[in-house]
Amino acid sequence: MSESVLVFVALNAILAFSFYAVLVAGQLSLGQMGFAALGGFTAASVAPAPSDIGEVPALLVAIAIGMVVGALAAVVLGLPTMHLRGVFLAIATLGFSEAVRILLINAEWTGGANGMSVPKVVTPLMAWGALALVAYWFWRQGPSSYGRALAAIREDELAARAMGIDVGRHRLSAFVTAGAVAGLYGVLWAYYMRLLVPEDFDFTEAIDGLVTAVVGGSTTWLGPILGSVFLTLVPEVQRAVGVEAGWIRPFIASALMLLVILFLPGGLGSLLPRVRTRVRPGRGDATGELPGLVARTHPAAGEPVVTIVDGNKDYGGVHAVRDVDLTVASGEVVGLIGPNGAGKTTLVNMISGLIPASSGTFEVLGTHPGRTPVHKIAQAGVSRTFQHSKLFPRLTALENVLVGAHAVSRPTFLRRLLWLPGARRDEAVVVAHAARCLDRVGLEDLAGVDASALSYGDQRRLEIARALASDPSLLILDEPAAGMNHVEADSLSALIGSLAGEGLTILLIEHNVGMVMKTCDRIVVLNFGEVIAAGTPEEIVHDPAVVEAYLGSDGDAPPGAHDTQEVP
Repeated sequence: MSESVLVFVALNAILAFSFYAVLVAGQLSLGQMGFAALGGFTAASVAPAPSDIGEVPALLVAIAIGMVVGALAAVVLGLPTMHLRGVFLAIATLGFSEAVRILLINAEWTGGANGMSVPKVVTPLMAWGALALVAYWFWRQGPSSYGRALAAIREDELAARAMGIDVGRHRLSAFVTAGAVAGLYGVLWAYYMRLLVPEDFDFTEAIDGLVTAVVGGSTTWLGPILGSVFLTLVPEVQRAVGVEAGWIRPFIASALMLLVILFLPGGLGSLLPRVRTRVRPGRGDATGELPGLVARTHPAAGEPVVTIVDGNKDYGGVHAVRDVDLTVASGEVVGLIGPNGAGKTTLVNMISGLIPASSGTFEVLGTHPGRTPVHKIAQAGVSRTFQHSKLFPRLTALENVLVGAHAVSRPTFLRRLLWLPGARRDEAVVVAHAARCLDRVGLEDLAGVDASALSYGDQRRLEIARALASDPSLLILDEPAAGMNHVEADSLSALIGSLAGEGLTILLIEHNVGMVMKTCDRIVVLNFGEVIAAGTPEEIVHDPAVVEAYLGSDGDAPPGAHDTQEVP
């Protein structure tokens, strides 16, 4: 294999890593060639000449300049575009990249379309050394709390916010990483090719980098390397068999892209055995305490956790929630029931900050939903499940719960880069904590199974385990027994009772009225967005307004509605 092929495999892999950096967070950016161009041209213009300080020092200075310029350009572009998603982000970043290319073509200091001469310094060893460092970064990133947060954002952004993850900050940090890696690529390209021209960073090159990352696999750190080796060697194999048609490589790349999207969404990397997070026994003491998690202060028994005064939510002329007054005290288990469309989920969405109220005062654990970001409310101690399951399907059950523990786990990524023992210890602690949450809901034997492969009932239990992992002060359960049989619902009721016995505040939405009657201390009934009754289970089941609006007569009542003999 020639020297040039070795260098191009490494450089193409580094470029692919700049796309991988944002793909792991669910972003589709095509601005990397703009970052690479700015980094390469700036470094080649201002870095000391190799003849002045030596080849290796000159290259290291140029790399530092290029990576800083690429990262700064990513910040400048990322701040106004991070609210964009999908094709809109791709178009915006592509526009930036093309604007940079045109600017460089018309700038005097770059030599215009003719480019600028750069001394050749990069050797195969240097190129592969740079690739090894980039690959090491992403290898250590994956199993860290930061890496799991990016994966959660990729899988379901809304659920990630509800787990306490600052989505905007994590997306921007991934964008900046992409900019720095692209800047590195630009410098290495410049110091290998001798002649640096703006056309080296056009749209075609951007597509090549994206294809390499996707074909190799955007969910494993080895993907960019696999994709680069495969696609870079295609022309070499082509020449070895005596075929010189230049259209073969782009044709193969395009065909592979289509095949991967259709049949192998995880890319070539998905064919490799997956390294899964495992539970290491022996962490924590006999009482179940896990020193190493971030300590959370819970409200004292009886203190208000949720206070709503005159809460309203309107959608045009539709009043989803009207004039709701509600107080939930610490240690209470409050049931929220009512017919379909009564506004129950809308109300808890306002409590957890997912949607803003139209009017009224909301205070939850010292935060003000609607004015406080969702992740801040979650970090304050609010955790929830969703009416329709919002798991991270390509993560295992254990990894889902580890994401749930984001708010109480310590950052480990930078310490993992340096192999500091504290990082390994903190990771072991949070894994043990997640395993106990799975054990709590009876899923300990399924820890290594992908969430998408679990049964519906197990997925509902996994959501509860994930919610418990944040050590919440307020747990919101939105129809947790949906799809469960009678035995499973009884088991869930017992679990909720045990959580309440530990002092956890629970707000429960559930259509299984019998379960609500057995489980809750107090019940609030909604109908057409209004509170029509509130009181103990005994009071609610005999309230004429509730019977008329929801419970009905004995013949048409929801299951268990009149099962008052089991009311505590």
